[in-house]
Formats: sequence, C-alpha cells, structure tokens
Amino acid sequence: MSKRPVHPARICVVIPTYDNAGTVVDVIERTRPHIKDIIVVDDGSTDSTAALLRQAGDITVVTHERNRGKGRALLSGFAKARELGFDCVITIDADGQHYPEDLPLFIEAAQKMPGTIIVGSRGFGHKNMAAKSKFANKFSNFWFALQTGIRLPDTQTGYRLYPLDELHGLGLITSRYESELELMVYAAWHAVPVRPIDVRVHYPKPEERVSHFRPGLDFTRISLLNTGLTLAALVYGYPCKLICSLARRRRERQ
Repeated sequence: MSKRPVHPARICVVIPTYDNAGTVVDVIERTRPHIKDIIVVDDGSTDSTAALLRQAGDITVVTHERNRGKGRALLSGFAKARELGFDCVITIDADGQHYPEDLPLFIEAAQKMPGTIIVGSRGFGHKNMAAKSKFANKFSNFWFALQTGIRLPDTQTGYRLYPLDELHGLGLITSRYESELELMVYAAWHAVPVRPIDVRVHYPKPEERVSHFRPGLDFTRISLLNTGLTLAALVYGYPCKLICSLARRRRERQ
C-alpha cells in the first residue's frame, strides 16, 4: 500500500537559530505566506534573538538555555513538531541564505513523493560562495555516496523536508553541523528515498556573514565521524538497506 499524499497543513517549518538577530525575523516573515506553522529553536542565543522572537507573533519557540549545537536544535524542533501532530518538517536556516519563497517546491515534492527526504540543492556557481564551503560540500558528497550508494549534488544544505516517521537513529545524532549528514545516512540505510530539488541561495558578502563553523576543529570531527560511518556502513548500513528495500517492495505489492 502506498503512502497517502501529505497535505500542506501537516507540514511545519523548523528554524534553528543561534545569534541570528539580523536575519531571523525576515526569514520568519517570508515563511508565513507559504506555511503558517513555524517552530523556531533558539539554541542559547546571546544577542537580541530571544527578544525579537517574543515580538514575532504567532510562532512556537523552543528555547535552549545554553548553546547545544545545530544537531540538538534540530532534534528539539522535530520533537516539538511530533508533539503538535505534524507529519513532515521543512528545515530552513535562520541566516537568510535560503529563500522561503521556495517552500512551495518542497510541498509539491512531498505530495508527489510521500515518505521521501527532499534535499534542497544550491549549486556551486555563486560568486560569493566561499571556497571552504565548496570543498566541504564536495567532501561531504563523497562520504555520503560511499556510505549509502546514493549520489547527491548538495549534502550540506540545511534546506530540507523530513517525513518524521522516516527518521532513524535519532539517539545517535551528534550535536553539531554533521548531524544533517547523519540524518540522511541513517535514513538511507533504512531504504528511505532521498531526492534533491533545485533551490535558490543567497550568499552575503564575507564581511556580512554570521558563521559558527570552526574549520580546523569541525573538519577533524567530521572526518572522524565519516570514518566511523563508513565502517558502520560495511557491517550494518548496506545489509540493513538491502533488507529494508526488500521489505518496502513487499509492502508496496500488497
């Protein structure tokens, strides 16, 4: 039996934020015309983000008293979305990089491909895209393909749609940027379809960017994680994917 199409009312937006006072309200306001249900996770911001969110109107705010990392912010957002009865979550960054005007593309894709993780693909031809970001994305794409057998053009984007019932291994998710790669890897091991769609992106000038990425430390940690995931793929991931794929096909024929 195929999954039922997802109605837009069952989709909410989760916006994780940490010290994005200059952009988060604009992201919220541009999201509202497309999806009214918005969950913002304030991950221990130290600027005026909390005050701005209190004035932002009809949104749900989840607050971390201290900064716990993007992975923990996403998990808090997913938990709140489940509590409120949503089927799917679209995650969008609070730094203004993503275009909320592209949200209908995710809704349309969810209706056509229920049960699929939809990943926004930003492309690499933007003049303001930092060289380290291009390298990080290609680096991540390589590891993801090795660990899952799936090739994606952009595994680093935070603009995604997740069917909540298709998320796996949430207790294993790490706390920082690499969590978004892990979410896809664990889902792919359970034969959850992962598909890209093209989205727009805005890269501000270097002097205008707010980034919490620490190149040396974060690349080291991500490399260690990917080594572990690759080993796990050999002994668990690929066998699990085969078994889950067969089970899915059997259910679809029933």
